[in-house]
Amino acid sequence: MLVLDREPHAGGIPRHCAHQGFGLRDLRRVLSGPAYARRYVELAGEAGVRVLAEAMVTGWSGDDELELTSPHGRGTVRASAIVLATGCRERPRPARLVPGSRPEGVMTTGLLQQLAERRSPRIGRRALIVGAEHVSFSALLTLAHAGAAVVGMVTDLPRHQSLAVARAGAVLRYRVPLWTRTEVKEIRGMPRVEEVELLDLDSGGTRRAACDTVVFTGDWIPDNELAVMAGLELDPGTRGPRVDPGLRTSRLGVFGAGNLLQGAEPADIAALSGRHAAASVSRWLASEEAWPDTCIPLVCRPPLHWISPNAVSRASDTPLRRTFLLRSTTFVRGPRIEIRQENRVLWSGKLRRLVPGRSSALPCPWLTKVDVTGPPIEVAVLGRH
Repeated sequence: MLVLDREPHAGGIPRHCAHQGFGLRDLRRVLSGPAYARRYVELAGEAGVRVLAEAMVTGWSGDDELELTSPHGRGTVRASAIVLATGCRERPRPARLVPGSRPEGVMTTGLLQQLAERRSPRIGRRALIVGAEHVSFSALLTLAHAGAAVVGMVTDLPRHQSLAVARAGAVLRYRVPLWTRTEVKEIRGMPRVEEVELLDLDSGGTRRAACDTVVFTGDWIPDNELAVMAGLELDPGTRGPRVDPGLRTSRLGVFGAGNLLQGAEPADIAALSGRHAAASVSRWLASEEAWPDTCIPLVCRPPLHWISPNAVSRASDTPLRRTFLLRSTTFVRGPRIEIRQENRVLWSGKLRRLVPGRSSALPCPWLTKVDVTGPPIEVAVLGRH
């Protein structure tokens, strides 16, 4: 088995996250990001996996061959099964169409974490965080460890999207104000950020926040370039490859795993997704299962954003942790969810709440009722409280 990693060292984003909180679901212990990454590299080595760092996959050559570039030159790798686990990234400032000057000091959480790891002076001393979901509070911790004060957090939503304890900690320990229903109207400064103009979406009023750093958080985009080049069917909600509960894509022998499939779940959920994909790969290589002939898409109706996995190919499959992940574009309290295939209701049940940027779990027993030769399956909200 071969793992290709384009970074100088394997381990992904957790390598740059110095705070605790990794490994509880999969390793049954709480580790820092770097320790978590090291542990998985160790486990891969113990399992006989060859990890090739600084290896960038640049394209496909045939059905089961990848083109790659590394310090050793260009080459190809042929495999009977390929798992795409390229993850996701935050949408940067240009993609968010935020106007203003183009000074230094504007970054995403990923870049912030890498700069903090290197103790770079590029982080600055006073920062504004754009976003209020889980990773936004992770950015707050990183800025605090780097010695930078956070002047505020901004979200266009009516409230934050993280756990209540995270918000309480931000207020009590770091005294960070949260400005809801607010967006960045303009960034000013040269050569570095000097201030940000904020727009109140309800009143139309503006305010200025003096800062030298702006961190854009959340708003995830799957790193799906290889999936697109492979011609894989993509899901319009997640924008990652469409996969069934066995994490099979629309291309023979190609699987997906982790946050390439949806952006973004915690690192341990992504790791468990890799284990789930590995089990499917093992069955496929052992010829225990034939590749599905058909794949029925799961279609979300507004205000639902996406569901993952987002296809069904056989009723005998079960998703990771026997649940589907469901996301909404709005806050909904006490929604009743209905899963329907044409005129048949496959499942109906009530969830506690839906929160943008956080996944809710849907049970999977309804899979046995799916007609795998039938029309697409719809997932919708029937009522709200």
